[in-house]
Amino acid sequence: MRLLLDLGNTRVKWGVVDATGGVVDMHAHAWPEVLNGALEQDWTHLPHPHDVWLASVVDDARRQSVARSVEASLGQSPRWVSTPAAGCGVRIAYAEPQTLGVDRFLGMVAAHADGRSPCILVSAGTALVLDALAGDGRHLGGLIAPGAGLMQQSVLGATAKVRPQSPGRLGEAGASTADALVSGCWQACAALVDRFATRMADALDDVPTLLLSGGDAGTLASLLEHPVTMYPDAVLKGLATWAACEA
Repeated sequence: MRLLLDLGNTRVKWGVVDATGGVVDMHAHAWPEVLNGALEQDWTHLPHPHDVWLASVVDDARRQSVARSVEASLGQSPRWVSTPAAGCGVRIAYAEPQTLGVDRFLGMVAAHADGRSPCILVSAGTALVLDALAGDGRHLGGLIAPGAGLMQQSVLGATAKVRPQSPGRLGEAGASTADALVSGCWQACAALVDRFATRMADALDDVPTLLLSGGDAGTLASLLEHPVTMYPDAVLKGLATWAACEA
């Protein structure tokens, strides 16, 4: 059995690889739960895996906390993945590929292995992250912007009088400060995704498929003009492909 973990900014996801190479038995926990022992509880009756693979975008303290949990509960030293210049058919556009988030790399690995390229991968969470992937596996670059929630927090933190008294409602135009703030931030995210898809179409030699993942993917999908495909757990899928190539 192979165990996979995706250490994201908000949550930790884990799953196991089945006999077909797919990822099954997936779980997710917010970081406060993880730091209070949620993973150890999950793994109480889990057979010891023959290897454990981790992808992380978090600080070293949280990385080491999870590594200790793996070693104590499962008797394994985890194998960490970092972004290479090329791997599993994907070639990174960055001159310094190690500076590209490993979650982005593994998302592209998953999409390419699934035969979904050319595509644009959209991760909608704390940050809004876009990557263009050509049909031959070339990464054409991407964009990073604040997610809708982070945009709202930045406005509240930088202004004195934008102080909504109630949660806002998402719409085409807000009739209150709360509604205007929520709607403006969400629509800004949607506009960026649609613009990127339009501008990258020529470079991708096709109208690209939009693959959406992340905690805010559902809300974002409802606002987009381009057709979308929900693509959850892309990092774990890519991690399964990578581990199979490297093991």
